Amino acid sequence: MLTNKEFEVLTVLERTNEVLSQRKIAEESKLSLGTVNKILNEFIEKKFYDGERITKEGIEALEPYRVKRAIFLAAGFGSRMVPITLNTPKPLVRVNGKRIIDTLLDAVTKVGIEDIIIVRGYLGEQFDQLLYKYKNIKFVENPIFNESNNISSAICVRYLFENAYVLESDLLLANPNLIRKYEYTTNFLGIPMEKSDDWCFKTEGGYITEQMVGGENCHQMVGISYWNKEDGKKLADDLNAVFTSPGGKERYWEQTALVYKKQNYKIAIRECKTEDIVEIDTFNE
Repeated sequence: MLTNKEFEVLTVLERTNEVLSQRKIAEESKLSLGTVNKILNEFIEKKFYDGERITKEGIEALEPYRVKRAIFLAAGFGSRMVPITLNTPKPLVRVNGKRIIDTLLDAVTKVGIEDIIIVRGYLGEQFDQLLYKYKNIKFVENPIFNESNNISSAICVRYLFENAYVLESDLLLANPNLIRKYEYTTNFLGIPMEKSDDWCFKTEGGYITEQMVGGENCHQMVGISYWNKEDGKKLADDLNAVFTSPGGKERYWEQTALVYKKQNYKIAIRECKTEDIVEIDTFNE
């Protein structure tokens, strides 16, 4: 097993064919120069690094952390985007000539994630057009999308969350590097904010302690998360328990792990920037 810091350094080395200076590695891994120097010396001893580039042994050390699949939740109506969503599902709306969901799918395919699942509902047949560009997509139908919140979409794929990204499909991704080939542990993307009136996280020591609407010195929630094998397996049972509880159909799927069953999870925060990703909420936007 790698430590978190070892993982960050090794993934920086894996992402490039260039010979990087220790200062550049420190910058990209967000670690101190001294820490990077120490880790690289240890990597040489372990044969993970030859002094210039990652080795075959280094790649093998990353394999347990490989992302196996990407799940897209795309069944909703997108009522705030009316009138354009009267005839087109929100993820298929074009912004500057490109479908919103394509910005996510391009990032997923770029890092070699081949198992791609889209949960669809409203005007679901229109998603077939994606198959012309993305051959590996599998569709899962949500038959009750119009009588439940998005937890019903998660229920449809609850046995597929292990080693998986889960992505809200109405996010316009400007920084494709947010989608990575490897992830160290279960995490949610969040934007550091002095003040937010949106869905956000209270965090401590790099982990999420509370989900809330509005807050100060918090992380604004971004609808992209990763679930490791252990947590993905637990989610299958916990999602069903929340969904079948009184009022469960009205829940958001992520509230299962962040609110109702949060004692079962330790979810890291993975920081990103405001300019990295945009949720298109209204027709005017």
